[in-house]
Amino acid sequence: MTSTATDVVRLLTVSGGTLAVAESLTGGLVAAEITSVPGASKVFRGSVTAYATALKHDLLGVDADLLAARGAVDPQVAAQMAAGVRKALGADWGVATTGVAGPDAQDGQPVGTVFVAVDGPFTGASGSASGGKVEALRLNGDRAEIRRESVRSVLALLLKELAGEQTGNERAQDTEQNGGF
Repeated sequence: MTSTATDVVRLLTVSGGTLAVAESLTGGLVAAEITSVPGASKVFRGSVTAYATALKHDLLGVDADLLAARGAVDPQVAAQMAAGVRKALGADWGVATTGVAGPDAQDGQPVGTVFVAVDGPFTGASGSASGGKVEALRLNGDRAEIRRESVRSVLALLLKELAGEQTGNERAQDTEQNGGF
């Protein structure tokens, strides 16, 4: 259990939010990290480990043409995985990992190429997603190190989004309490 996972569970608990996880290269490590936190059952809906490319389409709704054109190691695939798991499991937030942990390149991408994504609830008058973020990573190390860093990175990205949402909510509440100014 990491402090990042603990902070994620704490912020989701405070906000009443829920989380779903879609994993490829991490093979369940993100879900394991979240569920290692006491109280995670209040916020964690579940996970889908879609290791096979076809499952990304079948279970998570990733566009089949996108997968055929670019392969599974792609920023748009990561974004669609996060949105797809969020929808499939009925969660407020979805996160996803896809990439190449090695030992060989995949889909024309070198070992260490990873995309992590967060998809969150719609906020504000613009209707833009609070989540909807993708981060491209170029990681060094062996297979285990790449997978560990992928877990750390996706949780850090989620924490950043959750903390930003929390700050926005606190600002809105403060504005209401101060007469709208």
